[in-house]
Amino acid sequence: MKSNLLMNFTVDKENNTVNVKREFKAPLANVWSAWTEPEILDLWWAPAPWKSKTKSMDFKEGGRRLYAMVGPQGEEHWAIADFTSISPKTNFKYADAFSYSEGNLNNDFPSSKWDVTFSENGDATFVNIVIKHDKLSDLEMIIEMGFKEGFTIAMEGLDAIFAEESK
Repeated sequence: MKSNLLMNFTVDKENNTVNVKREFKAPLANVWSAWTEPEILDLWWAPAPWKSKTKSMDFKEGGRRLYAMVGPQGEEHWAIADFTSISPKTNFKYADAFSYSEGNLNNDFPSSKWDVTFSENGDATFVNIVIKHDKLSDLEMIIEMGFKEGFTIAMEGLDAIFAEESK
């Protein structure tokens, strides 16, 4: 189902960043929960037909989420999110990196820093995401791997969750 909700996806090569602004038809508290609670994250974080599987998550400053993207044939791509800053229902920041299943870094792939900001406007919640890479080649690798397409599909999966909640 194609979404008619706002999704701006821009790549800023000068600053090695991806900027995503996305609208959701759901209250701020629900959107915050969907981004910060592993039981809900696992329902949408991976682009279908892939699934997200959280092995562990400690959502606090200094905490970590260790999770896998699991493909249709059972293949697993592991990643970690190290939370560096949390302002409840407003913003959180984390360092994102590919890893192995036990959480050790996989340096074959680039890491990035995510800054995720939430704001409510009427019956919609906006999530503004800034993803910063160390260098342009890292940004280009992620784009070539299909990040925009995958993230767009994941966002639509989250829309479906909110549509179900509002029934």
